Amino acid sequence: MSFLFCKFDMDRRNFLQMLSGVAAMPLVGSTHAESAALRIGLTPVFLDDQLDFLKQLNAYFARQSGRPVSFTQRGSYREINELVRGGKLDFAWICGYPYVRYRREMRLVAVPVYHGKPLYQSYLIVPKNDRSTRTFTDLRGKTYAYSDPDSNSGFLYPQYSLLRAGENPTTFFSRTFFTWAHRKVVEAVGVGLAQGGSVDGYVYDTLALAHPELTETTRVAHRSPLFGHTPFVARHDIPERDFRSMQEILISMRGSQEGAHLLRALNLDGFTPGSSSLYDGIAAMARTLAESRR
Repeated sequence: MSFLFCKFDMDRRNFLQMLSGVAAMPLVGSTHAESAALRIGLTPVFLDDQLDFLKQLNAYFARQSGRPVSFTQRGSYREINELVRGGKLDFAWICGYPYVRYRREMRLVAVPVYHGKPLYQSYLIVPKNDRSTRTFTDLRGKTYAYSDPDSNSGFLYPQYSLLRAGENPTTFFSRTFFTWAHRKVVEAVGVGLAQGGSVDGYVYDTLALAHPELTETTRVAHRSPLFGHTPFVARHDIPERDFRSMQEILISMRGSQEGAHLLRALNLDGFTPGSSSLYDGIAAMARTLAESRR
């Protein structure tokens, strides 16, 4: 998420580039430190035609923090992760997989709450007319779509599942490709470019609400165990005042009318401080995959 959004994926780069200009002006009389923009990383989002919503989100963060806010968009999770690790971004909403790999270089700020828990699942989806597939091993020799190589739900979990089944993930499918967006995995499977694909369950469920015409051409064949939801993180050397301010802004959203409205648009219940232990399962899968490549 990538703020707004390790999980919201959309092929609308020009749209998100417009966000760079959506920043509140510094408060009159504020110090340079107080008026410097909070830099928040975004990956491609699936909320098309929602510039007004993102303006509202930007304005909300700016009012709550007393600081201007700037969004930075990139086309892959890796680019955003590198910007956070390099101190070029203050905050980002990212995936659990890169978080467990680089948690010493990031600070966990908050975790989304979805269906009452700070958890989500990976979905294996297939074309709607495929009524027989139940798990990954039913797709031997098929074409498979992954979302992003740094995605837990869109890459790590299916790779791990094949390893656990005694298969070689590199050669199991006849062809694999990355779509670089969860929404595009849904589209690829729906039109028959792939016979299966892995997506973030939260994104899929939210797409089903907002764009049922996309998900109705597919079927969820398998759901993963529950994993820690996509973490909202800060660069490791973020000033403590900024860290606490952003954490409070996120956690208190559900308590205000405006914040609750924004959360509904995101299909979330809210945010919680969370714990690094939420990602132990993802960390274990990442170790297994790394060991298999040695």
